[in-house]
Amino acid sequence: MSKRELKKYVATLKKKELELQIIDLYARFKEVKVFYDFAFNPQEDKLIDQAKAKIANEYFPVKRRKARARRSIAQKFIKHFIDIGVSPMLIADVMWFNIEIAQTYNEHRQLKQPAFYKSMANSFDEAVKYSTAHGLIQDYKDRLLEVYKQAQLQNWPELYSMERSLDLLD
Repeated sequence: MSKRELKKYVATLKKKELELQIIDLYARFKEVKVFYDFAFNPQEDKLIDQAKAKIANEYFPVKRRKARARRSIAQKFIKHFIDIGVSPMLIADVMWFNIEIAQTYNEHRQLKQPAFYKSMANSFDEAVKYSTAHGLIQDYKDRLLEVYKQAQLQNWPELYSMERSLDLLD
């Protein structure tokens, strides 16, 4: 069904029928429930704090001994926040936090997997592009430069990729 057809269909419904359908969607589909829960009670700061705690737990676990260091956890949160309409300022904050916590972990325990560095370079590129696209680059410029400086100090093999991202700023 196209959006146009859906609009026609919705226009034919009476108010009570439309209300029942929305309530049914809310009950059946988790995504609809999450959307409405967020729309009526955003609590963005709470969501961001929970996400940061789970991302930090990937590198500095509280309940287990070994860190998992999965970038995918942060990526899922970022995608979810974009989908539900969290403030771009807060999404960018999570993006930069993800890289910073990974660097803190790498500072204590130098990783040998090239995939980690490639993944973090991709995260850096995405954070630069997102911050630029939403006019937030000046707000995050200090963090951006600090992340780059730390990558230099830690001798990241994907440094050239990060430099290409920085070239986009000029």
